[in-house]
Amino acid sequence: MTLTAKATPGSQLLTPKDHALILIDFQSQMSFATHSIDAITLRNNAALVARAAASFKVPTILTTVAEKSFSGPMFAEVTDPFPGQKLLDRTSMNSWEDAGVIKQVNAIGKSRLVFAGLWTSVCIVGPTLSAIEQGYEAYVIADACGDVSIEAHNRAMERMVQAGVRPMTSLQYLLELQRDWGRAETYDSTTGIAKLYGGAYGLGVIYAKTMFHSEGG
Repeated sequence: MTLTAKATPGSQLLTPKDHALILIDFQSQMSFATHSIDAITLRNNAALVARAAASFKVPTILTTVAEKSFSGPMFAEVTDPFPGQKLLDRTSMNSWEDAGVIKQVNAIGKSRLVFAGLWTSVCIVGPTLSAIEQGYEAYVIADACGDVSIEAHNRAMERMVQAGVRPMTSLQYLLELQRDWGRAETYDSTTGIAKLYGGAYGLGVIYAKTMFHSEGG
């Protein structure tokens, strides 16, 4: 069989309009016991994801657990890109069992969902496995999640992948939404987010801009 290649993206790649993002329990109390990733990296990656979603106008759900009574406020890095957006507070560890969250999922109406948050083995495993069972596609931004140990995070990721979850990283999420440096309307925003939160890649963008007056991937 002879194949004919076409200059079109694969259907499994994310676009800004084909999914919703659900950011779960990025809260003080949840982060205190998180040891699979250091707090600075976690906050940086969460900020990168949130700013990417806001820049590309991805419909985003922000949900907390027991915000007032136990877990504390959501990271400002996550809430700042969505000024005025209501946080959906829950009592259930599995956000898919919360009527308010599900109401918002249904209102957005996307069958492809991207998840990130704390902890991987509880608050990410619960909704992803529940969503997949109901026919949704689920992606997890692995380096914007954390757990009480590396073992707990890794086993949770393996369990989700076995169930059909597609793992990715925070920088991958940003660049997959951009995907073409010819998209001028989001070029400056994407490179700006990369400069602030893209680690060594962001430093490379700054260097290229300064030394060669150019940017890009």
